[in-house]
Amino acid sequence: MRKQLIGLFTFFVFCLTACNIEENKRIIRLGHGLDITHSVHKAMLEADEVLNEISKGKMRIQIYPNQQLGSERECLELLQIGSLDMTKVSGAVMENFAPKFRIFGLPFLFDSKEHLFKVLDGKELLNEGVQYWLKGMGFYDSGSRSFYSRERPVMKPKDLKGLKIRVQESISAFEMVKQLGGSPTPISWGELYTALQQGVVDGAENNPPSFYLSRHYEVCKYYSIDEHTMIPDLLLVSTHLWNRLNTQEKAWLQEAIDRSVPFQRKLWIQSENESLQAVIKAGVEVSYPEKKIFQEATLPLYESFSEDPVIAELIIRIRNEKN
Repeated sequence: MRKQLIGLFTFFVFCLTACNIEENKRIIRLGHGLDITHSVHKAMLEADEVLNEISKGKMRIQIYPNQQLGSERECLELLQIGSLDMTKVSGAVMENFAPKFRIFGLPFLFDSKEHLFKVLDGKELLNEGVQYWLKGMGFYDSGSRSFYSRERPVMKPKDLKGLKIRVQESISAFEMVKQLGGSPTPISWGELYTALQQGVVDGAENNPPSFYLSRHYEVCKYYSIDEHTMIPDLLLVSTHLWNRLNTQEKAWLQEAIDRSVPFQRKLWIQSENESLQAVIKAGVEVSYPEKKIFQEATLPLYESFSEDPVIAELIIRIRNEKN
């Protein structure tokens, strides 16, 4: 049934895409799963405004939020066959297509936001998915991920023992939770609220705005800010579209995205603060466990990553970027 629905939708989007050049105007269709109040969605709107301005109305981005066009995985599939132009995914999801993205799943890899941005703005990883028809256009800030749970706060790794923790479709995330003593359980973002409510999982891990905007705080009353990973969001364009754009159109689109990145990062800081205050007001117990305990518990993950010479070399270069 799911494949049939995707097939029907693909045909529908294909028909739309076939008509996306009208009166000398190119319409780029972007689907994502976030709420319209999210800073990433607002940055996409900013990118559209910039693109409209610099192209003098010749290019626009038409945005479909809230999983209107499918989940992250489904939007990725639509990009790969050329039925959708752009989407946003978590860097963790991209490791299934581009192995170098596994490094974002390593706990406590980055010492600060400045360290993270220095690596991201080097743009080395943006083209890692091109062979899978997925070209990166820019990284948006997605903050730090921390644990939230229904029954008790996670102050030490042993507090995760016996808890089923939702993770993204990421081997790295799976191994991290397993290493800390929890039971990693992959569940799609759109199904997570119900899974938490029904006790299918005992908790999850994510950043403050996602915790708040998803309303997961209504079920999980404990939020433990350990900030174990910093996994950015990645804006992708289908190479099927990219290869059809002329040199000027590519430059316009890239400039629009580049200008939306600092815009989003400023909004993100504001949304983090507002989200934390909102969940506290709603009765969530926010705690700050000692990070060193979690760092020590996840050191074996670095040993397993060192078996891959490409990843090991990348980790060393990222570590050196903080100097």
